[in-house]
Amino acid sequence: MRIETLMREARAAAVVFAAIAAVSALGGVLWGFLAPAEQLLVVDPDRGAALTGESTHRFDAVAIFVLFGVVVAVLSTAAAWRWRRARGPVMLLGLLAGSALGSSLMRWVGEAVAEQRHTRPAHPAVHSIVEFAPTVEGWPALLMQPLIAVLVVLILTALSTSDDLGSGQFLPFGGKPRDPAVFAPAQYGSAISYGPYGGPGGNGGPSYGPRDPVVPFDPSDTDRAH
Repeated sequence: MRIETLMREARAAAVVFAAIAAVSALGGVLWGFLAPAEQLLVVDPDRGAALTGESTHRFDAVAIFVLFGVVVAVLSTAAAWRWRRARGPVMLLGLLAGSALGSSLMRWVGEAVAEQRHTRPAHPAVHSIVEFAPTVEGWPALLMQPLIAVLVVLILTALSTSDDLGSGQFLPFGGKPRDPAVFAPAQYGSAISYGPYGGPGGNGGPSYGPRDPVVPFDPSDTDRAH
């Protein structure tokens, strides 16, 4: 039972891994079209100077890349969470690995697309303006997508009201929990009696001894007394 459950969760994690990688590559294509290029003025042969305000586009490119990574991480994690039977540690590993690979694919694909869109001559003429394709500088930008994916999983787990996260698997890799032991309190005695009227503790009040026996009335006894 546990082997079958583990294999099923592994297949689900593989599907999530591949889906996140594909969506991240598509995000890289969009980033390659949206990220702004940096324009430079050629002042000397093979030497250029950035135009006013163009140097800020290097930050803009990284900011857009991080935003794309956050959006992909939130949407992919929310979609994977809808797969109830696959919720668990294996799914978390698939999300983390897929997001880590996806951020690298987004950078590689995005920079390749941007390089094709903003080509520059090998030896531009002096006083001409050339464009430098945007790039993602620094590795911290690659960590944002997997970190956001893990954070969303933690938030969804904390908001879940089920011990099994709604997956139906109470134990790791399948299985049902043992029935909990029930400890019933011992019976306790009471001096109060809820017997018939006139009994101990009854509505007729307390009785301190046995009741007198009931003797039937005989008229002949009255004649004998006279």
